[in-house]
Amino acid sequence: MKFYGVIGYVETVETEPGIWEEKNTERAYCGDLIRNFGKHEPSGNVNDNINIANEVSIIADPYIMEHFWAIRYVKFTLPALSGAWKVTDVEVASPRLILTIGGVYNGNTAGTPGKA
Repeated sequence: MKFYGVIGYVETVETEPGIWEEKNTERAYCGDLIRNFGKHEPSGNVNDNINIANEVSIIADPYIMEHFWAIRYVKFTLPALSGAWKVTDVEVASPRLILTIGGVYNGNTAGTPGKA
């Protein structure tokens, strides 16, 4: 299955001397969805947590190779997987990167109004 979506990077940058803030950047990529797996995990709440265990293989460009350590989330274009999903692992398999995706990403994204 083909993948097209946005990969989100979060880097800590110095905005003023001694002041550090998170900077969010998003870039669009395409590749292959090589594993598509979802599960419900009991959470002790009324509703179970939904986790996915997908793997996405993308062709690496120079930017992603220099910033793969800052990858935090993926946004799929598929309606069933809307929202941001956290990246739990990044495997460098040159010329590709393989991203393992877990549960819902709860941090700020570049598309969050009023946020970086």
